[in-house]
Amino acid sequence: MAPPAPSVGPRLLLRRLLSTAAAAKPAKQDPRLLYRRLSALGSAGEGSVSRVLNKWVREGGATRSDDLVKHVKELRKYKRHAHALELMDWMVNARGMNMSHTNHAIRLELIYKVRGLEAAENYFANLPDPAKNHRTYGSLLSCYCSAKMEEKATNLYRQMDELGIWSSTLPINNLMSLYMKLDQYRKVVSLFEEMKLKNVKPNSLTCCILMTSYAALNKIDDIEELLKEMVEKDVTLGWSAYSTLASIYVNAGQFGKAESALKKLEGLISAHDDRQPFDFLLSLYASLGNLSEVNRVWNVIKSKFSKVTNTSYLGMLHALYKLNDIDRMKQIYMEWESNYETFDVKLTNMMIRSHLKVGMTEEAEMLVEKVKENGAEFDTKTCELFLDHYMGTEDMNSALNWLENMTKLSKKAEKLDQDRIYKFQKYFE
Repeated sequence: MAPPAPSVGPRLLLRRLLSTAAAAKPAKQDPRLLYRRLSALGSAGEGSVSRVLNKWVREGGATRSDDLVKHVKELRKYKRHAHALELMDWMVNARGMNMSHTNHAIRLELIYKVRGLEAAENYFANLPDPAKNHRTYGSLLSCYCSAKMEEKATNLYRQMDELGIWSSTLPINNLMSLYMKLDQYRKVVSLFEEMKLKNVKPNSLTCCILMTSYAALNKIDDIEELLKEMVEKDVTLGWSAYSTLASIYVNAGQFGKAESALKKLEGLISAHDDRQPFDFLLSLYASLGNLSEVNRVWNVIKSKFSKVTNTSYLGMLHALYKLNDIDRMKQIYMEWESNYETFDVKLTNMMIRSHLKVGMTEEAEMLVEKVKENGAEFDTKTCELFLDHYMGTEDMNSALNWLENMTKLSKKAEKLDQDRIYKFQKYFE
């Protein structure tokens, strides 16, 4: 007796079997799926990353070291330092993975950000000697610079110099940045002279720091000589260098040179750059009082990117605020209201600030009511804007009302400063 005929053709049956097998194969082998889970943790506390990773492994997901390090870098990029560190700890403690010298440097930096400087120092001290190279020394130096510990940073830098293990501009740039934070601008210039003596090539960041230090020393004319020197050294300057230059010229009142720098900035923006350089252009053209260029750059943003972010909308509102163009601000705000995916109270606060600036108090209060009608919330900054406005106009009852609003928020406000307390006490005596 012949076997029964198959209900479907052999080729179709084979395709179905292959399709089923492909679906059965763990899609979790795709490392992007793991990152999505980690990203979705948001602000979840300690232990949350380990639970996600352990569950991933139980489900048959792959945990390649290279993929996990990529996830660490992404989490760090978005300032999820605690999660990034927990992931690195899990790599070592749960999976027994070896850390490369670069990964030791990343882990040391994360330990500093999450557990503090002493923990970072202890981690460095316990590293095996081969791992104490220019990367890990440089990471510890970066920690000292971030903590504004000048003596420790300087001593470590000299130790690196004696050991001959600093081989790039990064340690010098970090130390320059520290001196900038401490307003020790002449030390920045001295470090640049040291770079030249040791034949260490500067980079675009070095140039930015030096230009800012010259401006702080009121040596604007020296900046042009510095730029010539960068050209002679074949240093490639990015758009951020010209953003820094334009800002310096704006503050110095040299608007023509600022405009020229902005044109160079725009010419250096590549197809791979994100929105950041355009946000700088908006702000700097607004500082120059150039509304037509602000509008032109805004149109470039809208044509270049498929989606205009809250950050760019906020940048445009801030630029128009500088230009005192409240009517145009209203247009942009209404456009944002009709398009946003996630509400951001900072944009509403920008509009409130602009209305209060010109005494349009009722319109500012209406903005808050609309926010509440839409199911969103204002924040402590909203309260401070109204509080300062009403105290400035000596409408202390309204000010007190906004003080009460501030205390009701889930995120409590900072304590009132002494000046505000004094004004309230004086009024209600």
